[in-house]
Amino acid sequence: MILFLPQQRRPSLFQDDEPLVQGRSLLPEARNSGARSPLFGDKFLWDFNGIIKRPANVNASDWKVHFSLELEDPYWNLLARELMMIAFNQSHPLVLKSGAILERATSPRTLNHIASRLRLTARWAREKGLAIQPAAWTVEDLRQRITDLSLKGTSPATIRSHVSTLKDLAAAEPALSLLWPSGDPWPGQSSRRVAELSRSQTIATPTIPPKTWFPLIRAAWAYIHDFAPDILRADRKLRVLKAAARPSVLGLDERLEKWLADRQNKIPVLAASLDDQAPQVQWRLLMLLLGYTAEARTAIYNPSKPTSLRRRNMILDAVAEGRMTTHAMTGELVQVTRPDDSTAPWHPGINPRALFELKTILRDAAFVLVVGLSMMRDSEIHEVLRDAVVEHYSTPAISSAKIKGTTNHPGKHWWIADPLVEALAVAEAVSEHPERVFSPVHASKQDGTLDGVDMLAAFKHFVNASRSWTGLDEIPTAYMRPHMFRRTMAMLTDQFPGSEIATGIQLKHLAKRALANATTRGYAASDAEWATYLEDALDTVKFRKIKDLYERHTAGEEIGFGPGAERVKDAFDQINSTVKARNGDARTAETLLRTTRIHIRFGMLNNCTADQTNPVGAVCLENAIIPEGHTGPLDERCRPDRCANSMIGPEHLPIYDSHQRKQLEIINSPTVPRCRRDLAEREFDITRNILKMAGEPQ
Repeated sequence: MILFLPQQRRPSLFQDDEPLVQGRSLLPEARNSGARSPLFGDKFLWDFNGIIKRPANVNASDWKVHFSLELEDPYWNLLARELMMIAFNQSHPLVLKSGAILERATSPRTLNHIASRLRLTARWAREKGLAIQPAAWTVEDLRQRITDLSLKGTSPATIRSHVSTLKDLAAAEPALSLLWPSGDPWPGQSSRRVAELSRSQTIATPTIPPKTWFPLIRAAWAYIHDFAPDILRADRKLRVLKAAARPSVLGLDERLEKWLADRQNKIPVLAASLDDQAPQVQWRLLMLLLGYTAEARTAIYNPSKPTSLRRRNMILDAVAEGRMTTHAMTGELVQVTRPDDSTAPWHPGINPRALFELKTILRDAAFVLVVGLSMMRDSEIHEVLRDAVVEHYSTPAISSAKIKGTTNHPGKHWWIADPLVEALAVAEAVSEHPERVFSPVHASKQDGTLDGVDMLAAFKHFVNASRSWTGLDEIPTAYMRPHMFRRTMAMLTDQFPGSEIATGIQLKHLAKRALANATTRGYAASDAEWATYLEDALDTVKFRKIKDLYERHTAGEEIGFGPGAERVKDAFDQINSTVKARNGDARTAETLLRTTRIHIRFGMLNNCTADQTNPVGAVCLENAIIPEGHTGPLDERCRPDRCANSMIGPEHLPIYDSHQRKQLEIINSPTVPRCRRDLAEREFDITRNILKMAGEPQ
């Protein structure tokens, strides 16, 4: 029996040369004969990079476990390694035989958290004057540890994680070679209960405020749909110029004279210097346009050489003549309306430096749209690979990997609408990574990890900083995290499905896709700030429709049929008479429309004119059990053919006409059962009465 520490009761369950990763899928390079996998005996560092798959949004440092500071002590070092080995390999035969059942550590990040809690516990013991080695501790000491955390104002969630680690140590005690206080310090109590962490029925994740959400999504769509073609055209032009560039300046004079002789060629200058007396030439870009590498610019830019000075003067003379441009890489850009109401290009001038920044912003804009409208998690978006848009059950979908709560990262599909297909295509076009869509734009940093929070913040900052030329709305500052967009979209699709987010993006189309994707339970719950916004938005839409009805009525058009329609027409006639008596105009009519109480609830099959607070004559309320707290009519019991509040609009008639013809087909079909035919006859009578009310031929 070999004992490495005198405090060991028995040898460790694991050999020093035993691999840490067991029963998990290894990366291909980790299966090679010369690959170095972390071993249980490694006392200073466990590095899982290149061994098991690291999620795309996780830094390489998070895939390493350091046994530093307090964990350098031999006792704590071995204790930490044994606990983490047991937690990471719950199906290990010796672990199963020992009976140690712990909450399984699904990733190296979890091991990092365990190491941190053990490190803090050892530090607490030293500060409290306890024995350095926990063999002399008692369960009362462990309870005191949690009490001290609570007294320091530590959050209940953090306390719960510390309690879980201490309970895991108690559960693993039979499998540990070192002594640990025997017994669960809190028998029969969960970690959540010990930490007094209440399980709220309401979701804790906040939504993105509407004042931030709408301009953010609209700005992202503007960059993807309107500005991206210009940016990608500039990127293609720069790639072509660099591919054709020569390092030697042989024949430069002849080429420069020929280039300047063509009056269509203009000198590229910086947009910021246009108001200067002498605009600043972009020498690097000019050399690329001439067919030489940017590094060869000294042949023109160096004023100490006579030949260089002569070339430089030729170029500056052309600039003085007005032969200059800030759009040498793109040509004409998309025109926008700027905040001062002027119409101009959306960007002052895309040069190579600005192009790099704009490609980054395009990637961030695509991320904003995907995270904002797909209900995908941040980790799942980062796992999106090239050609990820597929057809899933005859519907466009993103193919990616589910990361949260899994160890094998199974493939999954998220249904999407066309705007997200376009966003992913743009993100793929600017990505330099051979596989991933969302990656660093810089070609030399492809192993880097992107942070979703940073991308959101960078996009908002850039949009606000460039508003003077893009004409986009300002995005108010708000706390934004990727998971908050998932919560917001779930709530919107549940309560606001008919809105237009931006030009070309109808939320109702996105809702059909997003609602089919799984989401966290409770995410669709209402939000107070959004409730106020939605109520105001609905009131605005409702008034716009009432105003349209009034204008059509005064123009002599038919706006509806039935008793409810007659009351609305009477109200419109009174308003029109008042406007004429006052010699008023359209503004007077609009003011009267806002102040007159006209009750209309617009619907798919009819419009209800019942007063919400006093629904007199509403057939839907006859012999009905009204839910507690409900006011107004009951939409599901509406009878458009009988109710005195019903208003059948011209837009409803095609629906009833189609329905009537369908019921006739059923009635005249000899194969239809008698009970179904009776139902069709009742439906036919209702439809006939409605069409008769509208004066339609039967």
